[in-house]
Amino acid sequence: MSASPSAKFTGQNSFPVDEIRAMFPAIQKAGDFVFLDNAGGAQVPQSVVDAVAEHLVDYNVQRMAKYQHSQGVDRNLDEGRESVGLLVNAYRPEEISFGLNATSFIRLVSLGIAKMLKERNEIVVTDMDHDANIATWLALEADGAKIVWWRMREDGTLHTEDLKPLVNDTTRLVACTVTAHSIGTIVDVKTVGEIAHAAGAEVFLDCVHYGPHGLIDVQDWKCDYLVCSGYKNFSPHMGFLWGRYDALVKLPTFKEDFIPDVPPYKIEVGTFTYENVAGMNAAVKYLEALGRRFLPTGEHSRRDALVAAMGAIREYEMTLSRELLSILKRHGAVIYGISDEDKVAGRVPTICFNIPGITPQDIAKEMGEARIGLRDGHMFAPRLMKRLGLTMEQGALRISMVHYNKVEEAARFDKVLGDIIARRK
Repeated sequence: MSASPSAKFTGQNSFPVDEIRAMFPAIQKAGDFVFLDNAGGAQVPQSVVDAVAEHLVDYNVQRMAKYQHSQGVDRNLDEGRESVGLLVNAYRPEEISFGLNATSFIRLVSLGIAKMLKERNEIVVTDMDHDANIATWLALEADGAKIVWWRMREDGTLHTEDLKPLVNDTTRLVACTVTAHSIGTIVDVKTVGEIAHAAGAEVFLDCVHYGPHGLIDVQDWKCDYLVCSGYKNFSPHMGFLWGRYDALVKLPTFKEDFIPDVPPYKIEVGTFTYENVAGMNAAVKYLEALGRRFLPTGEHSRRDALVAAMGAIREYEMTLSRELLSILKRHGAVIYGISDEDKVAGRVPTICFNIPGITPQDIAKEMGEARIGLRDGHMFAPRLMKRLGLTMEQGALRISMVHYNKVEEAARFDKVLGDIIARRK
């Protein structure tokens, strides 16, 4: 699968955000409501809605039968597998498995790993991850696993030089996020892969939060397993697992006797939401169409278009990150993670913060009343909350933007936050 550099642009006006917003029916219907909780689920373009509806009308049957409706299910799943394979730069489409959500896939892989620990029984986890990518591995202590902690530094990042001394010939797996769903920090997962593989260990990546923000490349990252959730990637609620084909072949899984013992069939046990896979396929094609706008005229592969799309999105979103950080600093916010506007390349526009003297819950409530959606609480990361000195009851606030958000929406957030603070004085 080839790659092509994305076109460069400068300034917000060069990114077609208004045209993009017109493709999202929820944004159009919401009027002046501002979606700033995209880390909790992004909206979907009309093409995704149409794909889901078409599947439900034309192919709402079980797969693997010899009549046209069932054959349509098989065809949609094959197309979805190919599209998602291109999205992550898989070696082959069979490495993609569809299912309920990322958490269930983490558990599925962890149960298989538990049966293969033997003398390699150490699993490295971090204190920056979503609890789904921590508790799932901690559960393997009952199977003889030894948990080794890779700690986040005070600057809100995971430093790979801190990982090196933790990995040795007894390390079975390094499990970490690609981007912190809470504080937005991007992890150097390519170096993680190099360190782990040099010691003969494998790498499991939680890519749920990074998916909508940047280019996924399992070949370049040299990881072994990776999970994503469709609902953050402009598609319906579903999840998918990528795994190296040989790793999936070896992975012990539960399956009925009639299911072939090869991926993806050995992973996709039971019926899942086929219509949501059709939606995920359409979401990938939406990103391809966006990417072609940033490529020169001529023939380009689907992967080229995805590379261009995610490059343009990353560049545009850095302007959003800078704007949000500037706003929060003006209001005296405590920002968790990277707060330097000159270092936004190390984060995505997902920012966790608190305003001294006002609870996150009060701010979230007043924001909601002002038709701005953001999130308060522990962000499903109890260990990170403890590390930040925050309680599970209050936690923090999180604002999260994606490429259909605008600087003008940040300005609206700025004004409402200022009003909330002023009323407390």
